[in-house]
Amino acid sequence: MNAIAPGTPLRVGLVGYGLAGSVFHAPLVTATPGLVLDTVVTSDPGRQAQAREAHPGVRIAADATELWEGPGPRVDLVVIASPNKTHVPLATAALTAGVPVVVDKPLAATAAEADALADLSERTGTFLSVFQNRRWDNDFLTLRRLIADGELGEIQRFESRFERWRPQLKGGWRESGAPEEIGGLLYDLGSHVVDQALVLFGPAVRVYAEADVRRPGAETDDDTFIALTHASGVRSHLYVSATTAQLGPRFRALGSRAGYVKYGLDPQEAALRDGLRPGSGAGSDQPWGEEPEHLWGRIGSGESPLTGGGTPVPTLAGDYPAYYAAVAAALREGGPAPVGAREAARCLAVLEAARTSSRDGVSVDLRPDGA
Repeated sequence: MNAIAPGTPLRVGLVGYGLAGSVFHAPLVTATPGLVLDTVVTSDPGRQAQAREAHPGVRIAADATELWEGPGPRVDLVVIASPNKTHVPLATAALTAGVPVVVDKPLAATAAEADALADLSERTGTFLSVFQNRRWDNDFLTLRRLIADGELGEIQRFESRFERWRPQLKGGWRESGAPEEIGGLLYDLGSHVVDQALVLFGPAVRVYAEADVRRPGAETDDDTFIALTHASGVRSHLYVSATTAQLGPRFRALGSRAGYVKYGLDPQEAALRDGLRPGSGAGSDQPWGEEPEHLWGRIGSGESPLTGGGTPVPTLAGDYPAYYAAVAAALREGGPAPVGAREAARCLAVLEAARTSSRDGVSVDLRPDGA
């Protein structure tokens, strides 16, 4: 892909204006220097009006093909934030037309599909990245630094929870049991917790999972546990749930020297939902991505953080804007994507194995030779 000359704003076309498009992508794109939200693609009149109100002057299109068909590309980057089942066909069409693409997670339903998109990106020389914003969560950045600095010693076990209490169904494709919709928590929140575990501790060699359907009327998993054995020897226990009446710690990392326990979610999603934007602060006196001291995690050994054990660790500021800043830099300078399609394929291989494990009641070996 040819680098884009500096000084020219990069025009972004956003496909989809539901939760992902309106709460995450549109605000982050508009907050990124050098990017401009040019077009929003949605056929829903209500969402069209919402987009116009939130982003005056934005062009509205009813069909994504308008972004890349015609005498020349309308935009410099296509962001695909439409339902999961559309990710592969839309990304394929955009890449074939030579238009750079960002795809919201999950990139695809299978690792094979993700690898095929990576092949197409490489063959056409067209930029492709996957939006894994949780790599820029405050707690993840903090834990990654603690591990890199050796504060915890050799990590032995890692627990990660993305739990919610939503006993009533909300409806929509995310809760559909139709395979083509790629719904359920395994592919939704599971994409986040698996990706984070792989970034921290490297490839998984064995996967065990329990995926349950708990709520009356639910069609797909809403309470799922995934156990990973990493090639590094670390064991990750990952929980995603919509039916957790008492929430556990977001992270619990146990090392040979100390452990780190962190409760609560990164504040950036809540800030974006409340209409706040990077640069405007997350509150009257709270800088973007930062959290108050009483929410800091604790590091220590031999005691529970809930009874005062350990020492508070200042949580690094979360930084979702860093993703699109890296995208803009890659497009201008020809550098690598902040999250590549091959990385997404490795995550999807774990999710596929988890689905198989839960269905068949077995552990799934991911090593090529099964050794």
